Amino acid sequence: MQATPTPYEERVATFTYRGWFFLCRAERQDESQTYRPVVRCRIRKGDKEEEIELPNDTDEIAYATEAEALRHAEQQAMRWVHDRSGDGQGQF
Repeated sequence: MQATPTPYEERVATFTYRGWFFLCRAERQDESQTYRPVVRCRIRKGDKEEEIELPNDTDEIAYATEAEALRHAEQQAMRWVHDRSGDGQGQF
């Protein structure tokens, strides 16, 4: 019998922006039946790759649908790149 995949394994959207590679997902919040965006960035350090989770950029706002949470996750990834490239949000 095969184990049931976790939501993370089921619904991970990959997203590349300005050379950065992101894994975006919508985490189900059971108690409220809403979703929260989760973004991980894959970073190369020397000959190794590691993933870091981006900090929440909202005050724990939850979204009614998975699609809304994934859309926010992509926007969060873009803002994170802009913050590190000196662009701010000028090119959004």
